[in-house]
Amino acid sequence: MDGGRLHRLGKRLIELSSQVTGEAGDLSLTPGEAAVLEDVIKHPASSISEIHQRTGFVQSHVSASVSRLKARGLVKATTDPDDGRRTRVAIADEALQAISRRAARDINQVIGHTVTDPARARRATELLEELADLLL
Repeated sequence: MDGGRLHRLGKRLIELSSQVTGEAGDLSLTPGEAAVLEDVIKHPASSISEIHQRTGFVQSHVSASVSRLKARGLVKATTDPDDGRRTRVAIADEALQAISRRAARDINQVIGHTVTDPARARRATELLEELADLLL
C-alpha cells in the first residue's frame, strides 16, 4: 500500500466513523474545536498553553475554541488555584457521557450498508478490529 491509498483509506474510515457516531441534531464542531476537545479529553485539567503546545494551534485559537466549547457546555474552564492567571480546561461530565454513548455504538449497520454482502461485511469488521488491535 502506498501513502496515497493509506490517506484515502483514513479519510474513508473517518467518514464511516462519523456515520456511526453522528446523529441528527448533533452539534457540529470545526476541525480545530474537535482537536481541542479531543486534547482536553485525553489531558484533563490542561492549561490553554499546554493545549496549544500539544495541538500546535496558536494560543489565541485555542482560547477562542475553548470559549466556544464552554459556551456550548462541552467543557468547563476554571481558574488554576496555584496561578490565578492560568485557566484549566476539562470536559464537562454531560459531554463525556454523550461522547461515551456515541463511541459505544455498533458499526455493523454502517458497514453492512457499505459492504452489502453479509459475509464480506463481517470480514471487513473483523479486519477493522484486527487493525485497531495492531495500531492502537
